[in-house]
Amino acid sequence: MKMTGNTILITGSTTGIGRALAEAFHKLGNQVIVSGRRQNKLDEVTVANPGMASLPLDITDPASIEAFVAKAVSNFPALNVVINNAGIMRMEKMVDSPASLSDAEEMIATNLLGTVRVSAALLPHLLKQPKGTLINVSSGLAFVPHINAPTYSATKTGVHFYTMSLRRQLQGTNVDVVEIVPPYVQTELLGTFQLSDPHAMPLADFISETMGHLESGASESVVENCKPFRFAAENGKIAEFMEMTAAH
Repeated sequence: MKMTGNTILITGSTTGIGRALAEAFHKLGNQVIVSGRRQNKLDEVTVANPGMASLPLDITDPASIEAFVAKAVSNFPALNVVINNAGIMRMEKMVDSPASLSDAEEMIATNLLGTVRVSAALLPHLLKQPKGTLINVSSGLAFVPHINAPTYSATKTGVHFYTMSLRRQLQGTNVDVVEIVPPYVQTELLGTFQLSDPHAMPLADFISETMGHLESGASESVVENCKPFRFAAENGKIAEFMEMTAAH
């Protein structure tokens, strides 16, 4: 992937991995557009990073996605890189017989349907660019499911296979399809405690290694910390690593 001179749109980019990727690309001189549901959080990012732009998006709402994409293409006609990063994670104790599936439905709408809808809506525009890149963020839990996060793990598995299929369909076009596979990283995905959890990979280290993979042209970015999970099936370790997830 060309690392400079791009116009890059990142969903779910007011905190965590999304914001860190936005700031890393911004420092390289790219035009970066951050998106998320809360305008006050978008404003925090753009104020801290002069030159960044923002567009609000409720990724669970198809109508919001349609309006968002129309505005993004209109305001930023040179848009050539899209990073689908928006995601939420909720623990689920199914033995407690939850009366509502609202958490599961929101994770599916955000993590999986959001990725599919944004990709499908922006792909025609990317195909018109001299060179385009679509980047989807999955998870190490796409390869080893978290015992206490079944729906989240399922959505990330869906993102992984959707990305693989899309990459094959777009082979020979001007659009590259890349997958970023994060491990457990020091973000607020599960709460503020995660920011200092010694079991989690420092965010700065994750971003540094990931940016190196993107620059190298890798179609799948898997940091060293995540490789045991990514290749657990090949190494016969799925059951062992599943048990490890119960502790986190």
